[in-house]
Amino acid sequence: MTKSHGVKTRISIVVPVLNEADGIAQLRSKLGRVESVLAEFGDIEFVFVDDGSTDGTLSLLRKAFPEGELCRIVSHGRNRGVGAAFRTGFQQATGNIVCTIDADCSYEPEGLKRLVEEMIEAKADVAVASPYHPDGGVQGVGAWRLALSKVCSAIYRVISPVPLYTYTSIFRAYRWAVIENVKFESDGFVSAAEILIHAAEQGYQVIEVPMVLRARQLGTTKMKVVRTIGRHLAMMSTILMQRFGVSRVQVGQGTTGTLTNVPGPTAGGRYQYSTEKE
Repeated sequence: MTKSHGVKTRISIVVPVLNEADGIAQLRSKLGRVESVLAEFGDIEFVFVDDGSTDGTLSLLRKAFPEGELCRIVSHGRNRGVGAAFRTGFQQATGNIVCTIDADCSYEPEGLKRLVEEMIEAKADVAVASPYHPDGGVQGVGAWRLALSKVCSAIYRVISPVPLYTYTSIFRAYRWAVIENVKFESDGFVSAAEILIHAAEQGYQVIEVPMVLRARQLGTTKMKVVRTIGRHLAMMSTILMQRFGVSRVQVGQGTTGTLTNVPGPTAGGRYQYSTEKE
């Protein structure tokens, strides 16, 4: 038990990993700092999901992070996408609070403590790192990635049920109720926005915490830009069409999004979004 937070808890940290062999040593160092800064809250549990790496990442993970009660490593065997990795990680997590982080260490470990603290203080259900907030910032990130994320977030801010500056960051903290009750269909990067939108539709409080996003120092991004743009467009169309009661929308060649109104605790219900494959 701690003086500042009352009840000792367990924090699960879900880390999706794909072809990060060059960065495992850095990840080990950063997560050591994470463990240190979050220790006051209680037990820290790590859940790594290797999403079909082909560069020896899985074996390096097992050497760097010995498995035990508070450390699990799960392998997909093949690349399924970061959203699928989240689902797998959430199924393995046992914490009262569940955090997700980038394996490329784009945010400083101390930021995770800020997310947890501000979520608890605000009595919120989800806390999101927000580099596009007026008090946030971006350093060294490629122009194309920055433009994609900013444009998507700006559009989501206008059309989604929760007005945020950043929707695409996966550096987050969730209360367990959100993990347990909010379902999402996307297997790719668009899952980041989908989770927030579904959570808001179900009445969960989402807050954003201004932070600085820094470019990765090792390895390369795993985002497939054209595919990700298409998925975001499909999600945006889903949000807009749901407002008009349309049951099906086709966005882009070969991509079909399905809309289903599902009764929820907030007025107007919520929608489920899916595509044939990501």
